[in-house]
Amino acid sequence: MTFTIGIISNTHGVLRPEALRMLAHVDHIIHGGDIGDPEIITALRRIAPVTAIRGNVDTGAWATAFADTEFVQLAGRLIYVLHDLNTLQIDPVAEGIDVIVSGHSHVPRINTENGLLYVNPGSAGRRRFNLPITLANLEVTPDGLNPIIHDLEVG
Repeated sequence: MTFTIGIISNTHGVLRPEALRMLAHVDHIIHGGDIGDPEIITALRRIAPVTAIRGNVDTGAWATAFADTEFVQLAGRLIYVLHDLNTLQIDPVAEGIDVIVSGHSHVPRINTENGLLYVNPGSAGRRRFNLPITLANLEVTPDGLNPIIHDLEVG
């Protein structure tokens, strides 16, 4: 059985139709901050349950509803969500974390260090510099974790 987590970040108030299509069949959505507009989360909640944190651009009164970091247990895996990986202040291995989700940089990246999976889905909002417009899916299966970056301009 596969549990699929959609991971999106840096929407900055823009929720692209391509992102909605890519997230349409996920079991849970994680938003890694820089939401930009609370309606983004409302729209995502129509698809699946959402875990979201605020990023550095989320400064309005609405943003106080979101924490700076979140722990979420999904499909037997512990996931830690923060916006800027450079602000990590815990020992993820000691905490028993399986996955760290971050945003902020707008650079999509998947890597594993010390058995810990790091996923930055990149930016699904307006293009910044010459970076791609992306989001990620994380498939949790009995055999392990399968993270995938999706370029929203390619499909």
